Amino acid sequence: MATTLPLLNETVPVSCCAPLVREPIAADDAADLARRIKALADPTRLRLLSIVASSQEHEACVCDLTNPVGLSQPTVSHHLKILTDAGFLSRSKRGTWAYYALIPGALDDIAGMLKP
Repeated sequence: MATTLPLLNETVPVSCCAPLVREPIAADDAADLARRIKALADPTRLRLLSIVASSQEHEACVCDLTNPVGLSQPTVSHHLKILTDAGFLSRSKRGTWAYYALIPGALDDIAGMLKP
């Protein structure tokens, strides 16, 4: 909130905060960022993302993701769908199995939105 200081019978506005040096995040972008961060805000999803990112060619079959997290295939698939919908993973079908790959730059996009 701005206040004023008296100066020789004049008032000069004084800001209590530093001026903005770049555009703040827009409301629509903030809503999208919050949705994407919410997708990451789960320990199981963070582990799944880490496993995929650590796999050869940054890709893993859903069949290889159930044991490391100790959850059933439908539960793992649910978490992977959330990560896919949030734009962190892509999904491709090969026979009866689904493969998930890390989308290049997806995590950098999140970091970029939060950088000063």
